[in-house]
Amino acid sequence: MSILRTPSTRGEARVGEQVGRAPRGDDAAWWRGAVIYQVYVRSFADGNGDGTGDLTGVREHLEYLRDLGVDAIWFNPFYVSPLADGGYDVADYRAIDPAFGTLDQAEQVVREALELGIRTIIDIVPNHVSDQHPWFQAALAAGPGSPERARFWFRPGKGDHGDEMPTHWVSSFQGSTWTRTTNPDGTPGEWYLHLFTPEQPDLNWNHPDVRREHEDILRFWFDRGVAGVRIDSAALLIKDPALPEVPDNPGPGEHPHLDRDELHDVYRSWHAIADSYEGNRVLVGEVWLEDPERFARYLRPDEMHTAFNFDFMSRCWDAKELRESIELTLAAHGLVGAPATWVLSNHDVTRPVTRYGRAESSFAFDAKRSGTPTDPALGVRRARAAALLVAALPGSLYVYQGDELGLPEVEDLPAAAIQDPMHFRSHGVDPGRDGCRVPLPWSGTATPFGFSPAGTTSAPWLPQPTDWADLTVAAQESDPASMLRLYRAAFAIRQNEPDLGDGPMVWITTGGDAVLAFARGPRFACVVNLGNEPVELPAHDHCLLASGPLDDGRLPRDTAAWLRLTVRDPAPVTT
Repeated sequence: MSILRTPSTRGEARVGEQVGRAPRGDDAAWWRGAVIYQVYVRSFADGNGDGTGDLTGVREHLEYLRDLGVDAIWFNPFYVSPLADGGYDVADYRAIDPAFGTLDQAEQVVREALELGIRTIIDIVPNHVSDQHPWFQAALAAGPGSPERARFWFRPGKGDHGDEMPTHWVSSFQGSTWTRTTNPDGTPGEWYLHLFTPEQPDLNWNHPDVRREHEDILRFWFDRGVAGVRIDSAALLIKDPALPEVPDNPGPGEHPHLDRDELHDVYRSWHAIADSYEGNRVLVGEVWLEDPERFARYLRPDEMHTAFNFDFMSRCWDAKELRESIELTLAAHGLVGAPATWVLSNHDVTRPVTRYGRAESSFAFDAKRSGTPTDPALGVRRARAAALLVAALPGSLYVYQGDELGLPEVEDLPAAAIQDPMHFRSHGVDPGRDGCRVPLPWSGTATPFGFSPAGTTSAPWLPQPTDWADLTVAAQESDPASMLRLYRAAFAIRQNEPDLGDGPMVWITTGGDAVLAFARGPRFACVVNLGNEPVELPAHDHCLLASGPLDDGRLPRDTAAWLRLTVRDPAPVTT
């Protein structure tokens, strides 16, 4: 059972019980403790039957998201794009790709979601555009030395004939970061920079046109009611114009294309634009940095409001590792008064039920390989416990679509179905990210499992496993022990528990070094057993929610419990 004794007391909820969506605390600071659901539109729901998810599908399932208990939706890019990198190669920021719908439909989703109490966050990709973007096409046509090329990083090659790349920078997707152009007469031309794929040329953020354009894009979407923007690759925008090679051990601010100090002026400008709108519009950064002090600089009061916490997501299932990450995260955010964020996965990362079932349960892009064994039952048990752990920590929570269903990583996709450039640019060594992007199962006993309308003849854009019938939303709604019911119960309690979301926490000493236990307020505690043996729970009135059944009142291995405390631990250790 996923919920244990739950009296009918305010602030507590039964599994599946509908709880009102009255705002908690200061609504102007909604983002500090929100539950935010990531929608990868292409794989969420297909409304028109062509095998690709779309905005019609999203609209049809907004009530599902309301019932799940989320406060906001974050949409991955849904703009016009050739989809060389899943939409992160944008050709027009002010139009919706026809595969997903129209601008009118996007505005309708924003309005209808808000009517259900759900805000909308959209994805902005400022580091680069598509090679089909009008600016880049104009730059190719204009030739060397033109104003059009000044918006990008065009450079002559090195060597006698310009055959050598301007730098030896390595792409985030492996391989080189420079592609050579061809002149109108067929001769080799200049090179252009792309930190990702050749279809994603990097913009020159030293150019005023680039800054003006993105400020206008922010206003365009804020004018349409979005509550915030998620900033892709937020630490990569600014490059050293001298284009030096990357030092072996760059000091703070010394990397030629990562975490440049000049970046902060960009985000101060964006913050000012967000502040000019009512409703506290927010900036959410995708910031991959190991240095917590440098990370925290992006969260100063006049820059971004929050940033993704990738450190926690990358850690293995180990009490010492996770506690260290929690403490580092809270300390870094405390320096600037920003709320932490917690996330178990996203559209780039191996799903938790697969990752946590492995001998090496941490995550790193350069270590991802096909054929890595996993224990599905162990992974599910740990993923359930992890869900309660992150939902109880201070700050906001991001949930990637399908994690609430316990979907596994699909690791046996046919070679012909794979579309991720990370796979191809690694020459097949990296299995790519398509395994976590497989379309969601909604109902039924056979593919497409309700992803597309009944009678649809078009197959989903990525094939679903044939054994997902028990993982559909419909199947899990009727199963009290399902992952979906666990998530709904957790979010219902979180919505109505005043000490959850943003706020302080206090570590509790109980159960030994393999146990993570902390209190949120005087009467709520989360206890997670990452050891091998069951442990005694601290004194409590009753258990509000557990990720699995207790063992004669004790907490089994790889299990989490939310408790209504009787008394606070007499000797807590504060963070």
